[in-house]
Amino acid sequence: MLTMKDVVREGDPVLRKIAEEVSLPASEADRKILQEMLDFVINSQDPEIAEKYELRPGVGIAAPQIGISKRMFAVHVTDEQDQLYSMGLFNPKVISHSVEETHLEGGEGCLSVDRDIPGNVPRYSRITVKGTNLDGEEVTLRLRGLVSIVFQHELDHLNGIMFYDRIEGFKDKLKKELPNKV
Repeated sequence: MLTMKDVVREGDPVLRKIAEEVSLPASEADRKILQEMLDFVINSQDPEIAEKYELRPGVGIAAPQIGISKRMFAVHVTDEQDQLYSMGLFNPKVISHSVEETHLEGGEGCLSVDRDIPGNVPRYSRITVKGTNLDGEEVTLRLRGLVSIVFQHELDHLNGIMFYDRIEGFKDKLKKELPNKV
């Protein structure tokens, strides 16, 4: 079982690397890791399990956050219509996005960042993502609102981007300047 001890913290070079594509069909080892990542986010939201294992609650985790530079992440998050998105994806990519932007009120947090970082993180309001799920099926998801923001946060991890890199005016030695806004 993954715990917070397995989560790599900001400053670790693996968080700044562009992760490698996962060979498909995924190996048993890659499927096991992605399932463990999904179990971690589910467990982190269960108050009893989270307290017992000292897990910080999270809605998503990307492989680089556990020191594995591969293009896969897991999410367990409910949208504004109470639809649950609970899945692991291999090689996810945004195939289209809105021009319109949004952000989470109160900013974003990250399991790899042990401090509060205030500021709006600009994200696309709507995205369409394609990837391969744990069952080996290719899926296309049209996302908006909180779920869209969570997916973009995790996708950033696969590209070596931390959420605070996107905060305008945020100054920090760990911040990386990005070529474009979103």
